[in-house]
Amino acid sequence: MTRLVLGSTSRYRAELLRRLVPQFEQRPPGTDETLAPCETPADGALRLAIAKAEGAARGLGQALVIGSDQIAELDGCALGKPGSIEGARAQLGDCAGREVRFHTGLCLLDTRGGRRHTHLDTTRVRFRPLTSEEIARYVEREMPLDCAGSFKCEGLGISLFERIDNSDPTALVGLPLIALARLLREAGFAIP
Repeated sequence: MTRLVLGSTSRYRAELLRRLVPQFEQRPPGTDETLAPCETPADGALRLAIAKAEGAARGLGQALVIGSDQIAELDGCALGKPGSIEGARAQLGDCAGREVRFHTGLCLLDTRGGRRHTHLDTTRVRFRPLTSEEIARYVEREMPLDCAGSFKCEGLGISLFERIDNSDPTALVGLPLIALARLLREAGFAIP
């Protein structure tokens, strides 16, 4: 069986990947996630997904290595992970009543021949108007400090939205499984 490696330490991405594949390795990619000057959030998400796959593949023999990265965009500017309660509250306040785009880059690196398969998913999320009390309650309950956009859509975060427009609902969590399943099949990995 082909060795499958997830180039990420994210528990969210690992939980998603387990929907497709019960056994895989996780390796930290050691990637600097800073956007390059003048790089768009979409371009950055794809570049970082490739960098994560390549970083996790270092020192491996033959394997399929998955890299993924997500960048949230509000008015053309990238939204990072808030890192603090105050940051999460401010970020959600900025997003309230507005559309945020989540660009999720995906790379499947086949070290057996050096081939790289990529995909970029963009999800549009319309936040409903939010009061400061709703934001405070949400942040206190979910503590989304390690999530771009300051929410967890697989949890209570879904209550913050008016709508989600996308082609793959798992992309918003950080790993587009529909595209990944296709890329794995193209690389000769049996799914299902």
